[in-house]
Amino acid sequence: MLLAAAGLPGDLSAQTPLYRPPQDFFPGGKADQTEGARILAEFRRLGIRGGYWLAFDLRVMPRRGTERLVHGQLLGTRNESGPVSRLTLPGAHGLASERRWLIQSGPQPTAWTWDGAAAQTRQLGVGDAFQPVGDTDLTLFDLQMPFLYWNDFVYEGLAKVRGRPANSFVLYPPKDLAAARPQLTGVRVLLDTQFGALVQAELLGEKGRPEKSITVLDLKKTGEQWIVKEIDLRNLVTRDKTRFTVTAAALDLILPPTVWSADGLAAEAPVVAEDAIQRF
Repeated sequence: MLLAAAGLPGDLSAQTPLYRPPQDFFPGGKADQTEGARILAEFRRLGIRGGYWLAFDLRVMPRRGTERLVHGQLLGTRNESGPVSRLTLPGAHGLASERRWLIQSGPQPTAWTWDGAAAQTRQLGVGDAFQPVGDTDLTLFDLQMPFLYWNDFVYEGLAKVRGRPANSFVLYPPKDLAAARPQLTGVRVLLDTQFGALVQAELLGEKGRPEKSITVLDLKKTGEQWIVKEIDLRNLVTRDKTRFTVTAAALDLILPPTVWSADGLAAEAPVVAEDAIQRF
């Protein structure tokens, strides 16, 4: 879910959107774009080592209406194409209402879904990435974070986020996504300079105005690795909020290859041994 080839600003293979949010260089003048490309390339190589399992809660907090809590599980690893994960949201009525997704991130993102009611697997299109996952405000786009691999970007330099220095980038969508989602004009990403971790991402809409933010609130050390513990997703238009909280994790898992295949979505995810799980 969280992080490779580096790209330089102005990639001619990308289609310029109708509106291109301008970069906002920080004090010190124009940032070194070669250094920015190096930072981004290094970040793309980071991530949780090996196979892992996460249990999580999604606390959906609409500005108006009743709060709700959704439980889910996520299996993840990294393959030759980039990070890949399998998401399961149990249904209220057993297997018939369970939903599963196979989510491939990286330079060529794609996804499949399995619906318990139809007992059928189907591949999702580019536009489907922005549809809500279950009865939540979370989307596949939020989980894939494909913008971390977009080749057309500008490095803005060092910014401050909650008092900590972070490298700031504006990344511009490739032509297929720009055609499917013209209202998405770019994504501003901030990467912590110490941990090399994503701190915040802002999805930019018309005239470059932020429409949604993804903010990492907390990290957790599990064994020798750091994982994301809590993330806030805010719709800056409706002011609805969803909080993603990891409640348990198991790392260094060896998982069968079928877990990462579209055909394998029809089978239930493997059970993780209780003694491998750390609960928070």
